[in-house]
Amino acid sequence: METIRSFEPANRYKYDFGACTSGKGFAQIDTSQDASYYGTWANPFDLIIISYCEGDVTIQKTDIAKEFVDEIFKIKSWNDEYGHRFIGIDPGFNVELKNRFVELGLGEFLH
Repeated sequence: METIRSFEPANRYKYDFGACTSGKGFAQIDTSQDASYYGTWANPFDLIIISYCEGDVTIQKTDIAKEFVDEIFKIKSWNDEYGHRFIGIDPGFNVELKNRFVELGLGEFLH
């Protein structure tokens, strides 16, 4: 897995309405800690997870579906361990996006 880190001061809406839209293959990973300064998105086609926290951006890329799936489970576990509620994965109204998460075995997390 490749991890790229950068600092991009803005807010999460730059990603919600720009780079990480459902039309670009991303779904939001919803947790109880989501805010204007925090968000996470996952693209099950390109196997990418993007996290934004107060300007810190982390992009995780993998070529192996199992690693992508494992990272989603790690996100859920981390939220559970630190007292944040993992709400699920929101593919919006994008049927192809939803179906891809199901194909990867992550259907239980969709909402």
